[in-house]
Amino acid sequence: MLLYKLVRPILYIIIKLYKPKYIGLENIPKDGAFILAGNHTSYLDPLLVASSTKRCVHFFAKDSLYKGIKKPIFKGLGIIPVNRAIKDKNSLINGIKYLKNNHVIGIFPEGTINKTNNLIMSFKYGAVKMSYETNTKIIPFAIKNKYKFLRKSVTILFDTPIIAKDNLEKSNMYLEKKVKNLLIKDV
Repeated sequence: MLLYKLVRPILYIIIKLYKPKYIGLENIPKDGAFILAGNHTSYLDPLLVASSTKRCVHFFAKDSLYKGIKKPIFKGLGIIPVNRAIKDKNSLINGIKYLKNNHVIGIFPEGTINKTNNLIMSFKYGAVKMSYETNTKIIPFAIKNKYKFLRKSVTILFDTPIIAKDNLEKSNMYLEKKVKNLLIKDV
């Protein structure tokens, strides 16, 4: 992804202006396919997650970002469009292709930014479905606190990898529980 490589240093500088704290980076593999899955708090979350690894992270994002002038940009960044109005099998197929080619997937299983008072919203099954279909590790993460410009505020925690089993409902509940536990952890 040429555009990703060109834009990455700029995006890295932008996210560093929020002085993020990273915990558990040792849980992120240096090579091979894996899925980064966690809560969604802000439009800045993809930058924060991507800044935690030197690898290109292919994020799932709503397909409306793939319209008009934004389409070539998001395509060049390796974004996988998702039609959130339906169970979009094409996006899962594309994610599985990326994983089979040893790429990294970034996904927010809540499906959108959490604007509720709940700690997290119910997770959709995309992350565990891709993990199960490809036998790929999921690295659960949690983003804590608000982004505050030029102030130490936001923290991202990474947990030990998991792999989804054939019971996707149980696997999804386990992933959700791991993210919740990270969110309530004292750091």
